[in-house]
Order: sequence, then structure tokens, then C-alpha cells
Amino acid sequence: MAMIRVEPMDVQVRTDWFDGRPREITWRDERLPVTAVASVRHEDAAYPVAVGPRTLFEVSTRRARFALSYRHRSRRWKLEGVEESRSDEAWAPRSAGLEASGLS
Repeated sequence: MAMIRVEPMDVQVRTDWFDGRPREITWRDERLPVTAVASVRHEDAAYPVAVGPRTLFEVSTRRARFALSYRHRSRRWKLEGVEESRSDEAWAPRSAGLEASGLS
């Protein structure tokens, strides 16, 4: 499957105290423990002017892979992409509430 980019939406993220890596994502009413951090990209020198500097994370959970960004200027976490988990074919981004945000 491929990462599906979505309009950035707010999520709550709990991070590791020492290195700042995401440990748990709260999306809607569901808590998803992060099982792995696939990649980290720092956009400190080249970034969109409207957004400001940010750090991009690709993380894996039991349900799906997520593209998260931490926006340093606003100190907010945003969900920017979703990729379904191959192990749980019954779950799809549509069932997680994306249609309510107009992204379907």
C-alpha cells in the first residue's frame, strides 16, 4: 500500500521524555501505541513559510503507518498521511472518520 496524503489535522502525541520521539498517538477516541519510527526528517533550513520549521516522522502502529509532523512555531502535532496496515484489512481510513473531514 502507499501512503495517502491527507489535509493536515490535529492529533495528540505523547513523546519520549529524552529524545522527543512519538510513543503514542491519540486520534479521535483511539490511543495507538507507536511500535516503530521508520524515518525522521528535520526541515530547519528549508520549510514552507506559512508553516515554519517542522520535523516529519513516519511511524508505525498496529493499525496503520502515519506521517506526523511537529510544527515548531505553533508547537502542534499534525497528521499528514495514512497507510493501511496489511495485517488488518478490515480497517480503512474511511472507517476512522476521514469522510467527516471531507478527505474521502
